[in-house]
Amino acid sequence: MRVFFDRDADAGLIKAKRVAVIGYGAQGCAHALNLRDAGVSDIVVALHDGARSAERARADGFTVLSVAEAARGCDVLMVCAPDEVQPELYAREIAPHLRAGQMLLFAHGFAVHFKLIVPPPEADVAMVAPKGPGKALREVFTRGGGLPCIVAVAQDAGGEAMRVALSYGAALGCGRAGMIESTFQLETEGDLFGEQAVLCGGLSHLIRTAWEVMVEAGWPPELAYFDCLHEVKLLSDLIHERGIAGMHSAISNTAEWGEYITGPRIIDARVKDAMRAALADVRSGKFAKQWMAEHAAGAPNLRAMRAAAAGHAIEAAGGSVRDLLARSTNPA
Repeated sequence: MRVFFDRDADAGLIKAKRVAVIGYGAQGCAHALNLRDAGVSDIVVALHDGARSAERARADGFTVLSVAEAARGCDVLMVCAPDEVQPELYAREIAPHLRAGQMLLFAHGFAVHFKLIVPPPEADVAMVAPKGPGKALREVFTRGGGLPCIVAVAQDAGGEAMRVALSYGAALGCGRAGMIESTFQLETEGDLFGEQAVLCGGLSHLIRTAWEVMVEAGWPPELAYFDCLHEVKLLSDLIHERGIAGMHSAISNTAEWGEYITGPRIIDARVKDAMRAALADVRSGKFAKQWMAEHAAGAPNLRAMRAAAAGHAIEAAGGSVRDLLARSTNPA
């Protein structure tokens, strides 16, 4: 694994460019603010007409342009718009104005890897993908640190694509933690699989199912919430700081013994086979096609599943627990 740090990046490269951050959600906002604080002076925020975030970007001191204006006038275009809107946004607002010497940067490889966006050969195409949400990217930067990031080059028309990507990543603060060289394929497929199998899909369903088992067996919902959800953060923080083996040294022998004898009964060969199937769907493009078709249809299934998740009984129990904890930490 090849890792770059601030010492490997030429900070002056990105400072000499006119940079457009396309999108001003959590990720785009963090990019623009970090770049400015790192000394990149010529930054604009590019948004579609009527974007709700335009007022916030202006309040933060940025010039707001249309995406087409930014594409016509900027040297580096960092695409932080949602995956599902990028192909149409690119075709309508960016592609007609691209010229040789410009760089397209992406914070995630989804649209390029699955060929939903196919840039012309004369454009530099690279990725700087921080390994964390925008909120964390900004908070860690303001404390003097940085998040690791993935850097990758898909097209190097001008011969400087990696150097500019590293300069951009260092300005985000990622050079303080490490900029890991990879590819659009590995970043995209790994990110999607990790989200689906563990971080979002696997974890949330494991928590809900365990909570349901306890409540069905007679536990008060709030106590089951403590046992199955509240303490997840405590254990994940330990794993984050020390690794899984290090976490074992911080828990009781009883808990550790329970992990060894019960964990494999829950996460068994059937689960591993299901994960292999999920990874195959990601790598083949099946998941990407399903998601883009869902978006094109107006996302009816997404909205229905979101409503069902929000209406799950664990959410009411969680609200009660969080209210209790808020009262205990802020007594009247």
